[in-house]
Amino acid sequence: MSSFLLPDFAAMLKSTGKAMLLSRHTDLGGSADSGRPLVVMGNGPSLRQVIDDHRDWLMERDRLAVNFAANAPEFSELRPQYYILVDPLFFGPVGDNANLARLHAALGAVDWPMTLIVPAKYRKRLPAAIAGNANIRIAAVNAVGMEGPAWFERWAYGRRLGMPRPRNVLIPSIMAAIWLGYSEIDIVGADHSWMQSIWVDDQNRVVSVQPHFYKDDAAEQKRVDTTYAGYRLQDIVYSFFVAFSSYHRIARFARAKGVRIINRTPGSYIDAFPKLEIRN
Repeated sequence: MSSFLLPDFAAMLKSTGKAMLLSRHTDLGGSADSGRPLVVMGNGPSLRQVIDDHRDWLMERDRLAVNFAANAPEFSELRPQYYILVDPLFFGPVGDNANLARLHAALGAVDWPMTLIVPAKYRKRLPAAIAGNANIRIAAVNAVGMEGPAWFERWAYGRRLGMPRPRNVLIPSIMAAIWLGYSEIDIVGADHSWMQSIWVDDQNRVVSVQPHFYKDDAAEQKRVDTTYAGYRLQDIVYSFFVAFSSYHRIARFARAKGVRIINRTPGSYIDAFPKLEIRN
């Protein structure tokens, strides 16, 4: 075997082992029957402009929201058909995390049909307020990072055994949109301009500012600062590398499936998908 194939081969072996140990039965799939595109709404600051200036455009599409979007006042107006939570934070004890408590309450109060997408391993760890809401259908995905040769990725992703490494929530969001059967997927609020807002202070601490379309309170900013406290700059830059690489893997899989993904986020750093402006 040529040496340049060895990394892909090693990644395939590792991914196969992860699938055997971690992948479980999933029930997200089928064919989208609305006849409309799906818009994945990232929580980046540019989503504010989309909500303010292009609300009609948003409402003409099926919508998928992520993470703490339910805490924003606009959530009950946008009424997304899909919502996704992947980070372990969302499935652990609330403790004194007021933002997490608000999120659970907001999702528990959803009064329209909505599918909540979660990793298969966390499906039985949802809080009672969410699990008991009859308006919410719970669907599981395998948020298991899998890589290898292109043919192997097509096979693994096509069988929903895993996905490109889910370094952030947008990666499983787009994969879920493909698995749901959408042939056209729009992406908004995916600024990903973290490299503009990261620096190292005089104590060699990495500082990362990650603004959202809503305003984070002091408690959430403190949580983010605490999360980053133990990371070195090389760790964070490598995390960026993994995320942006995952988008190119998604793009390759989408092309094989005949799925059109359009990034409509102005100034987005994601270079894997074609970019187009929103036109009302």
